[in-house]
Amino acid sequence: MADSSFLETRLDRDAVPLAVGDLIALIVLLTVGTLNHVTTDFLLANPLYLLEVYAPFLIGWVLVAPLIGAYSAGAVETAKSSVPLVIRSWIPAAVVGLALREFVFRGSAALTFAAVMLVTGSVALGGWRALYFKLR
Repeated sequence: MADSSFLETRLDRDAVPLAVGDLIALIVLLTVGTLNHVTTDFLLANPLYLLEVYAPFLIGWVLVAPLIGAYSAGAVETAKSSVPLVIRSWIPAAVVGLALREFVFRGSAALTFAAVMLVTGSVALGGWRALYFKLR
């Protein structure tokens, strides 16, 4: 393994189900959050709105999670190793997402919103991973 790249040590093929589940968990979280603030009629009239909600956080996730180890060999071993890895990955990924939301995409990164995203994202991702290992 001495000649394998840093990223190769951070990506394990066995983590594909975790990656798919993480993305679904984030999309569900962001959709539910959005539905708490806008109506279904608004979303139907603005079909790209949800994509603008998803984009900053999914970009942040895709950029940061592999670097932190959310999909490393350790992430696929047990819930005890996987849940802390996904939470440690979410926190900086959410910060990237919040910055993108504030400066690139529609929306803001108000302190209360940032706190909600950090907590609910950690709960959603950690909860999904705990459930995955319980059902596996």
